[in-house]
Amino acid sequence: MSLHAQLLQRAAEQRPIRIALIGAGKFGSMYLAQVPRTPGVHLAAIADLSPDQARNNLARVGWSAEQAQASSLDQALQTGQTWLTDDWQAVVRHPAIDVVVECTGHPIAAVEHCLDAFAHGKHVVNVTVEADAFCGPLLARRAAEAGVVYSMAFGDQPALICDLVDWARTCGFPVVAAGRGHKWLPHFSESTPETVWGYYGLTPEQAQRGGLNPKMFNSFLDGSKPAIESSAVANATGLGVPSNGLLYPPASIEDIPFVTRPRSEGGVLERKGMVEVISSLETDGRRIPYDIRMGVWVTVEAETDYIKHCFEEYNAHTDPSGRYFTLYKRWHLIGLEVGMSVASVALRREATGVATGWHADVVATAKRDLRPGDLLDGEGGYTVWGKLLPAETSRRLGGLPLGLAHQVKVIRPVAKGQCLSWDDVAMDTQTPAWLTRRAMEDLFGMP
Repeated sequence: MSLHAQLLQRAAEQRPIRIALIGAGKFGSMYLAQVPRTPGVHLAAIADLSPDQARNNLARVGWSAEQAQASSLDQALQTGQTWLTDDWQAVVRHPAIDVVVECTGHPIAAVEHCLDAFAHGKHVVNVTVEADAFCGPLLARRAAEAGVVYSMAFGDQPALICDLVDWARTCGFPVVAAGRGHKWLPHFSESTPETVWGYYGLTPEQAQRGGLNPKMFNSFLDGSKPAIESSAVANATGLGVPSNGLLYPPASIEDIPFVTRPRSEGGVLERKGMVEVISSLETDGRRIPYDIRMGVWVTVEAETDYIKHCFEEYNAHTDPSGRYFTLYKRWHLIGLEVGMSVASVALRREATGVATGWHADVVATAKRDLRPGDLLDGEGGYTVWGKLLPAETSRRLGGLPLGLAHQVKVIRPVAKGQCLSWDDVAMDTQTPAWLTRRAMEDLFGMP
């Protein structure tokens, strides 16, 4: 039975999936816009540090004031309304909640939310991929131990990439490469919230009018978010990562199967079976027509002449050899698609992407020369950007994961372009996020 048919059945039986959302910002608001249009679900509670702002976002996406007027979670469950609160623990720990959607975008808080949800028997759809990037393998292990499902969020690019990889492998194709698109030039790694709008082609006034967060947008532009998402994909699929960071080869959609081949065959890959990100800009800054900037892709190989001939007979676009074929989705709809993950984990107990091992890491890397006393401000800020590295390399360097580089003091000089290590900073070693990360290193780390 399809997910939609199962949702209709749950609606007919008046037995909806009961959902709690933590964080009602931009991503969460996109999901909120879809919930009233989805059968068989009840968003029983929203937890946000600013309930007033969350209420404004509800109005923005079309909710009536009456929908979020429940005075308690128990009342929400009885009336079908939604309880709005700043107490995330009350939401996560209520026995009636089936699925928690973690949507804060704050990796350190997200780890605590996920672990507490597991402890109270809740499935978790984790939108905060920054948390998954630095400790996803252990979060997945803890969820399995608790008998619940932990999943990345459909609509975000990592889950969509995992879906394409699963399609390929289920059909019997070896995956040569998989990834997403991005607008990239090398100097973007130095971008700060003050320079981001110029690179995006917006004025500060336009960005302010749209309520756009410069730090969040800069985390995409400076390469941190592509690295974070590629790390999550590698850890979920077992695909390898480039030995010294993403290459961002420029390519149109037509050229992806040509570019995503091993170097020995004219492509950019160190070997078959890797993640990569395709740039929508030529190296001189010219925009590439028919780009994959907002999409995802997977490149597969025809291992026999028969399969190669099938590609040809059905007009599949391949590289010149006819052996490499790329399937893609040019767009992703972000929070508008999260309902796929909610239904999958609740009805099928299947994740839409989940870490299976520690294969990749994103290490905080200095945007400028850092001095003792400087305070790191995390992804998209003024001090560091995220570099994708093999987990083994990060472990050998003692690399500081970007997801933990928030409000952390530098205690040793670090040169621009250098990866930071644990020894370069002083940080709180008692947070659930730090303890989870170090436990993951012990459990999954290489000797």
